[in-house]
Amino acid sequence: MSKTESRPMSPSTLERLVIAGPAGNLETDINDPGKPRRGIALIAHPNPVQGGTKDNKVVTTLAKTLFGLGYVAVRPNFRGVGASAGTFDEGNGETEDLLAVANHVLARYDHLPLLLAGFSFGAFVQTRVAQTLTAERLILVGPAVNRFSAAAVPADTLVVHGEVDDVVPLADVMNWARPQNLPLVVVPGGEHFFHGRLHILASIVQRHCA
Repeated sequence: MSKTESRPMSPSTLERLVIAGPAGNLETDINDPGKPRRGIALIAHPNPVQGGTKDNKVVTTLAKTLFGLGYVAVRPNFRGVGASAGTFDEGNGETEDLLAVANHVLARYDHLPLLLAGFSFGAFVQTRVAQTLTAERLILVGPAVNRFSAAAVPADTLVVHGEVDDVVPLADVMNWARPQNLPLVVVPGGEHFFHGRLHILASIVQRHCA
């Protein structure tokens, strides 16, 4: 199967795991496309204190898109969300959570190439994870750079943002990206959650990973 040939993410591919994290168990969903696997896509959800979970529509859109490209799609709930133990830690503990999940799945899947993806708060956390782990790709959607201090990222990072995002203004993301000479992909008319434009987000990710 070619890299760009889509595979549907069905319930039969879903495995629910409990992975040991630094603050306790982490509830994690894994969708495995089977061999040949292209890599592992670790996807981080938005801010827990604002209702963010692994089942957020932007997160599941990323998971379905990357699964369709042959990636094992991994979606953990951060500490304090769902059945995950612990309490919100402003991104510090959440970075440790993602590192724990990444180490678990890398060992399980023979250290396949790792892709890091995140939405909003999850995108901020992934900029920190990328400081520790070597990722073949980094995908940031609506990164919450106005609320948290996001780290600098590699030049080939895909950053997707909505033109009329009222949670993280586009100007703030431009101010973060400008010193890095980092291009942005702006979705015209898109707001923070990409309502009515998730298919555009999926298409952008597909093209980037082709």
